[in-house]
Amino acid sequence: MTQILYGPRLGKEGQLRVGCSAVIFDEKREKVLLTQRTDNGRWCLPGGHMESGESAAEACEREVWEETGLKVHATRLLGVYSNPDQLVIYKDGNKAFFVVLNFEVQVLEGKLGLSDETTAFGWFSLEEMETMPIHANHKIRVEDALLGGDAVMK
Repeated sequence: MTQILYGPRLGKEGQLRVGCSAVIFDEKREKVLLTQRTDNGRWCLPGGHMESGESAAEACEREVWEETGLKVHATRLLGVYSNPDQLVIYKDGNKAFFVVLNFEVQVLEGKLGLSDETTAFGWFSLEEMETMPIHANHKIRVEDALLGGDAVMK
């Protein structure tokens, strides 16, 4: 199981990794697509790590495709997130410190479905997220997305 630990500057113990996440709004822009992770059961925005040789937008679009079956286009950078007090430890023992780029994306085509990384999906409002086990700071990313405006850095 993937663990997330918190402590003063604990992120220094991890290898720096770049990640991405995608905010996909419903038609009314009131709810956001979340997926439930296979590894820890927490709900999250679709996303993952960036691979060498791809742009940040391409990484986001690829991760959404892999996790949901939806082809998307990244339309806007919503924010850049890093927490120096957070360390991700994978089941193989690797440790990571993430800088995550959060994008708003538009669905182009595809059928929403599950993958080997997800056990469920659904559309949720901020109010509904209050009682859900949400992965790391994904709810904050949704809040920032709903505020609109310029990209945030946290």
